[in-house]
Amino acid sequence: MQEPDEPTKPEPADIEPMEAELTWAEEKAALQRAQEQRRLGQEKKDERQVWYFLAYFLFGIHILAFVMIYAVHHANK
Repeated sequence: MQEPDEPTKPEPADIEPMEAELTWAEEKAALQRAQEQRRLGQEKKDERQVWYFLAYFLFGIHILAFVMIYAVHHANK
């Protein structure tokens, strides 16, 4: 005769941890942290764009200055 299959007990590693319910204050703090991270990321992106704009602007000014210097030196007198 065969022994009846006994239900196996789940191992502790197999049990999913229960999600702890967050309090209102914890949810608010988590939301504020997420908003702060997004704000810092956007601020970093905006600052990088300002530096790129400044670099292109200064590069363009120098190109224009060199063209004007070339024109003045090669103008018919």
